[in-house]
Amino acid sequence: MSPPESESDSEPSTEHAEALPVVAPRLRALRRRAALTLEAAARAAGLSPGYLSRLETGQRQPSLPMLLALARVYGTTVSELLGETGADREAVVRAADMEPTRAGGWTYWQASASGRGIQALRVHVPFGSQGDVVRVHPGEEWLHVLRGRLRLRLGDTTDLLGPGDSAHFDSLTPHRIAAQDADGVELLFVHTLLQSPTATLCLGPTTPSETGETP
Repeated sequence: MSPPESESDSEPSTEHAEALPVVAPRLRALRRRAALTLEAAARAAGLSPGYLSRLETGQRQPSLPMLLALARVYGTTVSELLGETGADREAVVRAADMEPTRAGGWTYWQASASGRGIQALRVHVPFGSQGDVVRVHPGEEWLHVLRGRLRLRLGDTTDLLGPGDSAHFDSLTPHRIAAQDADGVELLFVHTLLQSPTATLCLGPTTPSETGETP
């Protein structure tokens, strides 16, 4: 589940402001490492060049869907975008080391080691967040509902998933997810990472609504 949400001009909240100095230079450095121009990277991530520039200069706060989209474009992980470090190729991720990160209203915990071909996250999606934008992009996704109820639409089919239910699908199938209940939904989410930094990523509308959708 990927993509950016609204490119509104609202200022980042105080809650997220501390992350900006860390994320902004990482976004710029990883784009340059991938040998992508601002315009090419923005186009691949479904953003405008001006908005990506504001993310890189710390004037805007990226949401989790944006981070996932940019990670795919740059052939890296959300952990690297956030500057998180750890022992290379560690097989075990301890619960005590899974620090919560908040982005775009979501809370997520990195549940896999960096530098792998897949990425696992434990994600809390609040009610009313990321609910009406359809996602389409290369890769595969698997999700498992830990708590709450999830409304998942794949193509023309909509299913309601409860605790213990899972879904595994090709990300090229148009999809969208949303929390069904006011308390939100907690998921275990696994997705493949595109290793090519120049891979084209289709993320739905160029100017998604403020109430976008999943990671």
